[in-house]
Amino acid sequence: LGAFVEGSANLMASYGIPANIALAIMGVFLVSFAATTLDSATRIQRYVVGELAQAYKMPALSGAVPATLIAVGALALWPLFGTVNQLLAALALLIITVYLARKKVKAIYTGIPMVFMIAMTGWAMVFNLQKFYAGGKWLLFVVGLIVFVLEIWMIA
Repeated sequence: LGAFVEGSANLMASYGIPANIALAIMGVFLVSFAATTLDSATRIQRYVVGELAQAYKMPALSGAVPATLIAVGALALWPLFGTVNQLLAALALLIITVYLARKKVKAIYTGIPMVFMIAMTGWAMVFNLQKFYAGGKWLLFVVGLIVFVLEIWMIA
């Protein structure tokens, strides 16, 4: 984050804006972006939880307060987001690669990135699992382990 703020501030300084003002502007911009993104994601998740609760006839969970509590509670899983997000990309590449291979089309263009993505996300998940286990973060450990087992299953 520091590199982004300093790099952007240096660019602004090259246009004549004083460096200390540019640093302050970029710092505020970065914090505002992170806060509004997190707020928007939590709101959308609250609406989704509420709509799903209504669709599945669970009125106790469809209200604003219960849906918000579920949405905010899900933030406890945020440390898994990066690995799971990249794993999803790897699995998409896996599906495309298998499809191309079955169609007898060159699959190397998706196969090489797929192998790289699966290897890196798998390694990152193992690293995270070790960290979660050592830190006693059992929710993250169990959910991460389930995701890792699903990754292995999908590859098989």
